[in-house]
Amino acid sequence: MNQEINDIHRHLVEACKAGNRKAYNELYNAYAKAMYNVCYRMMRDAEEAKDMLQESFVDAFHRLESFRFESTFGAWIKRIAVNKCINALEKRKVVWVQNEIPETHFISDEYESVDEEALRYSVERVKNAMGRLPEGARVIFSLYLIEGYDHTEIAEILNISESTSKTQFMRARNMVKEMLITIPGQ
Repeated sequence: MNQEINDIHRHLVEACKAGNRKAYNELYNAYAKAMYNVCYRMMRDAEEAKDMLQESFVDAFHRLESFRFESTFGAWIKRIAVNKCINALEKRKVVWVQNEIPETHFISDEYESVDEEALRYSVERVKNAMGRLPEGARVIFSLYLIEGYDHTEIAEILNISESTSKTQFMRARNMVKEMLITIPGQ
């Protein structure tokens, strides 16, 4: 039995299903910025993110009749956007293996005693550090930490093992932490 979710944009989705062109525009405007950010964090390129954004909405609007309010429209379009980005990354032959991150990027023992509270850095510094991660690690880091997927979902989305997702996330987190510690003010 499928349970319908109360969606604040249900009226727009229903209007789109009825063919209202203005509703399509309103629905796009309601989600475009957030979905662009999702795409950008995954693709790390503004033009590719725009392409993924457009492809996601085209796909969503073509499949709108199949949307049954079993989730919010936002969750549905986000899943489409994430899948579009992952498919594009896979075409570039991103390798989702544990060996992708060189062992030399682990935090050395001298940083183990760093107080976690001391690592409260600006959003820009963290974004910069995330942008310097290897592609596979960045995608997993973003999916887990920012997009809120759990490791089981990430493993399913990327067709990797759950342990690979966890390992890549931990390594990515350590790499970001090391970058924030070793490159002050950047």
